[in-house]
Amino acid sequence: MSVVGFDFGNESCIVAVARQRGIDVVLNDESKRETPAIVCFGEKQRFIGTAGAASTMMNPKNSISQIKRLIGKLYSDPDLQRDLKSLPFSVAEGPDGYPLIQARYLGEVKMFTPTQVFAMMLGNMKEIAEKNLNAAVNDCCIGIPCYFTDLQRRAVLDAATIAGLHPLRLLHETTATALAYGIYKTDLPENDQLNVAFVDIGHASMQVCIAGFKKGQLKVLAHSFDRSLGGRDFDEVLFHHFAGKFKEEYKIDVLSNARACLRLRAACEKMKKMLSANPVVPLNIECLMDEKDVKGIMKRDEFEELSLPILERVKGPLERALAEAGLSVDDIHMVEVVGSGSRVPAINKILTEFFKKEPRRTMNASECVAKGAALQCAILSPTFKVREFQVNESFPFSISLAWKGSGPDAQDSGPDNQQSSLVFPKGNPIPSIKALTFYRSGTFSIDAQYSDVNGQQTPARISTYTIGPFEAKQSEKAKVKVKVRLNVHGIASVDLATVLEEEEVEASVSKESAKEPTKMEADEAPADPAAPPNGNDADVNMQDAKANADTPGVENGVPETGDKPAQMDVDDTKAPKKKVKKTNVPVAELVYGAMAPVDVQKAVEKEYEMALQDRVMEETKDKKNAVEAYVYDMRNKLNDKYQEFVIASEREGLTAKLQEVEDWLYEDGEDETKGVYVAKLEELKKQGDPIEERYKEYEERGTIIEQFNYCIGSYREAAMSTDTKFDHIDINEKQKVLNECVEAENWLREKKQQQDSLPKHANPVLLVAEIRKKAEAIDRFCKPIMTKPKPAKPAAPQTPPSPASSGSEQQQPQADANASASENAGDSENQASSASTEPMETDKPENTSSA
Repeated sequence: MSVVGFDFGNESCIVAVARQRGIDVVLNDESKRETPAIVCFGEKQRFIGTAGAASTMMNPKNSISQIKRLIGKLYSDPDLQRDLKSLPFSVAEGPDGYPLIQARYLGEVKMFTPTQVFAMMLGNMKEIAEKNLNAAVNDCCIGIPCYFTDLQRRAVLDAATIAGLHPLRLLHETTATALAYGIYKTDLPENDQLNVAFVDIGHASMQVCIAGFKKGQLKVLAHSFDRSLGGRDFDEVLFHHFAGKFKEEYKIDVLSNARACLRLRAACEKMKKMLSANPVVPLNIECLMDEKDVKGIMKRDEFEELSLPILERVKGPLERALAEAGLSVDDIHMVEVVGSGSRVPAINKILTEFFKKEPRRTMNASECVAKGAALQCAILSPTFKVREFQVNESFPFSISLAWKGSGPDAQDSGPDNQQSSLVFPKGNPIPSIKALTFYRSGTFSIDAQYSDVNGQQTPARISTYTIGPFEAKQSEKAKVKVKVRLNVHGIASVDLATVLEEEEVEASVSKESAKEPTKMEADEAPADPAAPPNGNDADVNMQDAKANADTPGVENGVPETGDKPAQMDVDDTKAPKKKVKKTNVPVAELVYGAMAPVDVQKAVEKEYEMALQDRVMEETKDKKNAVEAYVYDMRNKLNDKYQEFVIASEREGLTAKLQEVEDWLYEDGEDETKGVYVAKLEELKKQGDPIEERYKEYEERGTIIEQFNYCIGSYREAAMSTDTKFDHIDINEKQKVLNECVEAENWLREKKQQQDSLPKHANPVLLVAEIRKKAEAIDRFCKPIMTKPKPAKPAAPQTPPSPASSGSEQQQPQADANASASENAGDSENQASSASTEPMETDKPENTSSA
């Protein structure tokens, strides 16, 4: 099981993985810890991440960046419209009112949803993790901003599905930061709560989280945010300042040229970073536009004055977070600042003044979210044992359910008959389950909606759930219990609908039901069918307490524990011979703006096709590079170390061929298929391989001849040795070994004389492979003879039995001698001979020959 955390930022992405020694941020193909969040569409393939960033300047209109700002938003969203003005690529409104990204790919203009492009970047991050882990990556945790709406969260899950990932949890970025901060702290209090404010100012947004820490747990007390207050806003201040200045001084309109805009924005971002450490920073850009070099200068005081409208907005999220948490500034013990935009000195000054204490930077400002997400994944994974640490997350929005009344023709009546109930208030724990009870005679619908959309810039209605069909008794309405879930991703949905019917049975009242009035009695009490709102509201409030009690058991699905309280409905005390029959009712979900499952599957197939095209093009590039490398390498070697191994005419012919292929590569062969490059390389190798083989034979021949002679000498020495360990070998067998050695020497001498008479450029007659083959043949013939084991000596004659006492004393040394001989022998065949003192010495010739 993979344990991976993804931080998908607006500007760059970071991948963290869990290992046995802790959490590591992994490197991409360029050995960098951050990967640009850019997808560039080319004529033949896509360039994603670091490759996309390298292609941006040459292909700005097809380079898609800031994908996080587009996903799950309506085209008419004011923030989106503001962002589109600074983006070089084209975005159009789709038929459903959501944006479609236009890009030229494979020679034609194609449309992509932001979810598809988001999935492409996730796929690249998945590849980075897989290369680092050398294993498939599927399970992961993904960091998301706390202000992401229900639709944006669903879009991230759809993108993960398209990329082949299975998110165990979508984790708020500030919560991930708090987890990475608290899990390593060993000095957290057991009773008192340590309140820490986390201020995350990223590339495009600001998020504030106040978390309370105790030993082994953290509780999120408040979330607040500003969706459009980040580091890029300071870049834009500098960008527009210098764009206007250059228009006056140099008479150039930077805004009319996409490439010039990119270059000036990059220079302004660099200037912003330098102003954090220097009071004055110059700006110099060569040939920005119309072949004009531009210059400028910026002082930190002037920069802060220009940025004043942005800096004034910093306090807003801080005040809202404190108010929501119900704390004062004095209750905040520490302030942690993270995010790429947090390095602006003016922001630190504001934070210091607001919290009356210096902000701390004990965490890596860019990597804390990815590390926190990886830690959450490790906690959820059975693969790793992680220190006990509980994360109590809260929901940053309020969600209610709305429905039509239960009177005649209620479903067709106007909004006057609309009723609603707040199901998940702001700050509600994640995950959570609530239940509502309705009295209906047939199919009805429920709308999930935001209770407060002020500042959210999103439609109030999230989704509609149609519950039914079901049958009710003719005389009364059916009682329908609806279970609503807020899952670990922060997505609200109707989880289950059940019709409760009373049936008469021949059964006595059970003791348990008779003496214990259940929690469901208030729910089971007959209510006026004409006034369901009051009954529903009471049921919601009653069910809230029960659902909260059940919450720990329902975090990972729909377990039996979630239904146990409802099973107490049996044996109503008012009707001892009745029981409640439960029947599940179909629930149809319609999420406004979300991708249909069919569209998600089509996107999966499309992504597979594009990934295959990318892989084919990469392989084609590799083959083309192989041809080019062979041309340059062979040309150099022909004039260097291969010079003596090729005749002049052969060298000239191959050199001409190499030049011809080089010219072809940069002209007609610039854009060919993989097969053509493979054929070209084989064509060159037909001429070059014989030369290369002659060189290799010459280089290796001397060493292999030495080894061959050593092998012959070793066997001859063993056969002629007078050592007693070879006395058991027959003299005729030894003579055979000597004859084999003489024959091998003669063969080598003859072949070597022939080879020495040939020039280096001629094909060799004494090949390294032949010498090896001959050496193996000698070894196979001589080794069995010279390593033949000594025959075992006959057993000693039996001595007359001695008295028991002396016999036992004599048997013991004999047994010890046998055991010692067996240990020395080390071979099962020799264990019977206790007199053999050096049974393994026969292996020495074998070792000598093999050396």
